[in-house]
Amino acid sequence: MVVEEFSDKSRGRQLRIIGTGLAESKGLHHGYIVNKEEVTASILKAKEQAEATARVPIRSAFLAVGGISLDEARATGSAIISRADQEITALDIDKAIKSAREAAAPGFLNRQVLHSIPVEYRVDGAKVFGDPVGMKGVRLEIDYLFVTCLAQHADMLAKAVEDADIEIVDQMASPLAGSYVLLEGEQKMKGCVLANIGAETVSIVVYDEGIPISVKVFPTGSSHITDDIALGFRISLEEAERVKLGRLSGTMYPRKKIDDLVLGRLSAMFTLIDKHLKSLGRRGPLPAGIIISGGGAGIGNVSDIAKGSLKLPARLAEFRISSDTKMRDATWAVSYGLALWGLTGDTNAPKKSFSASFNKFIQQFLP
Repeated sequence: MVVEEFSDKSRGRQLRIIGTGLAESKGLHHGYIVNKEEVTASILKAKEQAEATARVPIRSAFLAVGGISLDEARATGSAIISRADQEITALDIDKAIKSAREAAAPGFLNRQVLHSIPVEYRVDGAKVFGDPVGMKGVRLEIDYLFVTCLAQHADMLAKAVEDADIEIVDQMASPLAGSYVLLEGEQKMKGCVLANIGAETVSIVVYDEGIPISVKVFPTGSSHITDDIALGFRISLEEAERVKLGRLSGTMYPRKKIDDLVLGRLSAMFTLIDKHLKSLGRRGPLPAGIIISGGGAGIGNVSDIAKGSLKLPARLAEFRISSDTKMRDATWAVSYGLALWGLTGDTNAPKKSFSASFNKFIQQFLP
């Protein structure tokens, strides 16, 4: 949980993190709730820490939504230009997105739309770079990416947060929130994929020409490496975790066998990513490569394995933040990115569906 303050001083707008809270995410499996009471208890614990460090009461929050229920749908919407002089207006954009939503509606059964992202505009069949409002033509077409989650999961998550006496202001998909602080503008323009290796899931967001063109979550993570080691050496999960982290090795746990087990699972993860990238039907590679984050990013030679599996440049994500903050590493990237989105709206992520002007915003993050 992150508390961020906005101040408008003489030297310009300043953003300052004034509080953080951290608690183990109990009651969750693959990002969905299996025990709401445990989830609420975890939120309350993090809330107490954040309130103590920030010295402000936390009553409202922005919520990051992750887990395997995150998915995407694509559709094309179109509109005939309404004005007599054929100038495209915001009304034509609204008609096109309504058309796209209707086309994608069968895929929205039992799902909640978190983001509607315009991926490509076309006027009379010709691709438009930038905003088409003000241009002239007869027919407007827009390709949309809809980021969705299971409505049941979203409702249960919202209820758990509300039971902790926190009102949800708005929600954002976790991969998009993390991409705001872990990716640079040039990487997004050239084309890249950000992969977050969590304990139970791997989530990715793919950018091209500065636009998120795909958001996907796979039901595998670093805990599966622990499982492989436990089975491979026939040891407890606790001991396997220590082996995975490099705290135990030697004659009982040969380094080569450990490396082979880690390589096998990480290769399987990157094979899933590679298969998804190919399914997108992109016309070219991603020059900025794959950027790897999350708790699993420090396991083994993950960058080299990614490079070999995907045939792309690969590196670990860098968390660029001032050293005087209370956040220590990139595991806070989602919460920090979400706080910036909620506080300023000054992001390349999808704009919020509401307008608000507060002096302080509180953001809630559940991994």
